[in-house]
Amino acid sequence: MSYINLALAKKLIESAEKKANEIKVPMVISIVDEGGNFIACHRMDDALLVSVELAQNKAWTSIAMKMTTENLAHVAANGKELYGINTTNNGRVVVFGGGIPLYSNGEIIGAVGVSGGSVDEDIHVAQGAVDALNDSKINWHST
Repeated sequence: MSYINLALAKKLIESAEKKANEIKVPMVISIVDEGGNFIACHRMDDALLVSVELAQNKAWTSIAMKMTTENLAHVAANGKELYGINTTNNGRVVVFGGGIPLYSNGEIIGAVGVSGGSVDEDIHVAQGAVDALNDSKINWHST
């Protein structure tokens, strides 16, 4: 069984931060485990303060809904079947991109949430963490 610990979370955050530096946008990057429990959060210099809570909630939303927040945005749009879901769970559900579940062997083991730029920028930076997890050169597997 694989899981996310602090050491892995730091590697994922580092990879996402590289993407943020490439596009020159300060971001907040948050990692949660398979239960939506906080593992780590990193606020780059000059990242928006509002992004701390948004990044954490994007990661939590991805776990709670078992999907990306980008995909959730489509089904939660005005007139769609999950419209208004963002008003549940004390407003913790985020319905725009930047939260992505993290998978190992087909099972969700956690999620990354990123906030600080445009939605497309947030998704791009979050994908950096996903790519790092999928990179076979990173020895992260735990038993």
